[in-house]
Amino acid sequence: QVRLVESGGGLVQPGGSLRLSCAASGIIFSIYHMGWFRQAPGKERQYVARISGSGDNTFYTDAVKGRFTISRDNAKNTVYLQMNSLKAEDTAVYYCAAVATSYSASFVYTQPGNYDYWGQGTQVTVSS
Repeated sequence: QVRLVESGGGLVQPGGSLRLSCAASGIIFSIYHMGWFRQAPGKERQYVARISGSGDNTFYTDAVKGRFTISRDNAKNTVYLQMNSLKAEDTAVYYCAAVATSYSASFVYTQPGNYDYWGQGTQVTVSS
């Protein structure tokens, strides 16, 4: 049984930081590309970042570049999202997702429907 379990969400003031974790089980973690998405109330699920299986390649949506860092520890089957300089507009439920297929076009990884597995999400609220 495949499980992705996010943790680390919470309430933080604008300008603050949070580190999200996503622990995977039931998959050969190192062969999966891992993505982070977020969904605010009333909005569609939005791509945030992605990391290749080896961890050598990372990609970000423009809105978080320079503020968020995605990383992974394949020995621990865990992917992280370090979020700094948080803004109110970062408020959302954050989800991790896994996909085994290697696509040549990076755009494909920004589409939620192309991922194989999802976690249950963790709430991040940025407010003073």
